[in-house]
Amino acid sequence: MEQHTTAPARTAQQLVDGWLALWNGDYSSVSDIVAPEFGVHAAMLDGTDGSAVRGPDGLVDWIAQIRAAFTELVFTVQVGPIIDRDQLALRWIAVGNYGGGFPGATAPAGTAIRFTGTDILRIERDLIVEYWVNSDTHVLLGSLGVQL
Repeated sequence: MEQHTTAPARTAQQLVDGWLALWNGDYSSVSDIVAPEFGVHAAMLDGTDGSAVRGPDGLVDWIAQIRAAFTELVFTVQVGPIIDRDQLALRWIAVGNYGGGFPGATAPAGTAIRFTGTDILRIERDLIVEYWVNSDTHVLLGSLGVQL
């Protein structure tokens, strides 16, 4: 039988705060909240499944690539964290400006962007070990003028 580790509320909020800091460009605590065996489950913009994003360094590289396409990009939590045993869920909103250089984008640099998503984080030993994300990629690509 699979054993689950419960994420206590105080630890859950600390993990969410650290997670949000990562997405807002502060990578200083990545090793404090992300496990070495960390993995991503996501539909990536390039059509892959996210399995290439592994560990704290892989996560930082991926976030930095996303942030490079935008200026003043700020993520905030709208709902959560919702805690169920070893999993946390939260809904977020990202707001910023397009910085240019995104493949297929026709929007000019400086175009305001706004999109939302939901993250599910699995916790083990007080570290994030798995990440599932569903985001409004269609809305984001549309605001960048990408032909779908």
